Amino acid sequence: MRTSVDCFPCFMKQTVIALRQCGCDEIIQQKVFREVLAIMQDVDMNKPPAYTTTFIHRAIREIIAGDPFKDIKQKYNAIALSLYPRLRALVTASPDPLWTAARLAIAGNIIDFGIFTDIDIQKSVDQSLEAEIAADDFISFKNDLASSDQVLYLLDNAGEIVFDRLLIEELKKAGKQVKAVVKGSAVLNDVTREDAVQTGLDAICEIISNGSDAIGTILPWTSLAFQEEFKKAPLIISKGQGNFETLLRSRKGTYFLFQSKCDVVSRELGLMPCSMLFRKS
Repeated sequence: MRTSVDCFPCFMKQTVIALRQCGCDEIIQQKVFREVLAIMQDVDMNKPPAYTTTFIHRAIREIIAGDPFKDIKQKYNAIALSLYPRLRALVTASPDPLWTAARLAIAGNIIDFGIFTDIDIQKSVDQSLEAEIAADDFISFKNDLASSDQVLYLLDNAGEIVFDRLLIEELKKAGKQVKAVVKGSAVLNDVTREDAVQTGLDAICEIISNGSDAIGTILPWTSLAFQEEFKKAPLIISKGQGNFETLLRSRKGTYFLFQSKCDVVSRELGLMPCSMLFRKS
């Protein structure tokens, strides 16, 4: 994807959201905005928006000397974990547990503090379970999964990781070896190893780092070890809009599970905003 002029207000909105999370004083806020405006002047419009948002969040963390999303990540991990028993019961009772778990994983993608500031997870999940999946390649996914012993699962956001856990559990029940990928260090509310431990995912499957602090997965910025895992994986599940932005057309055998939460991505897809997707690359 390329950056659109419509991305620029979103760059500023993300900055405001981050500053509200950290509660820093006006002097720090002014310093952050000056730096963000400087970054926006040098945007490469041929790159996905995730490149610019990565630079912006690096600058924010450096100026405030910390991670503005640390507390809210822990909060929404805890909220999602409190819903886990009900969600697990839904999957277990389903005539097709894999399909239900996949749908819940897409529903969980609504937890995105780069876009929203407050989320009613339960309400969002209920609405998502009733909504139609606009691009549904689940049948193709099941066919590809049947011939794949290993799955590389690119995680997205904190809180959402609990919904991913449901799908990963079903993949494990099907006899698949799953490697779940976390970010190398904090960025926005993206999943790190700390989140995998808090939500118990580390007890279910292998957790590996991509060695990067980028929004999405910008392959040249990831570790050589992760690049090798990505290259050899027979099947990849890629969660979230940022991964879609950065990995679209990157390789075959990748399934994108997410909700198109912004107008730019929705236009790229030819879909209404907040459409749910289970799309094969």
